[in-house]
Amino acid sequence: MPTWEYRTLRPPRSKTMDEAIDPEAELNELGAEGWELVETVDYIGGGTKYLILKRPASGSEDAHA
Repeated sequence: MPTWEYRTLRPPRSKTMDEAIDPEAELNELGAEGWELVETVDYIGGGTKYLILKRPASGSEDAHA
């Protein structure tokens, strides 16, 4: 059975706390390292608080596939 490791990423924000900066470059870098975006955690009333990513854990049978 595969095991997973998880990582959270906070979308970059401007000084006014608006989600003004697109995290595409950082997500592409993490994707190249094997991370997959699986969920978002949103603020009540709108806006994304966290992006949740996962990848097979080291030693997991899927990590070596």
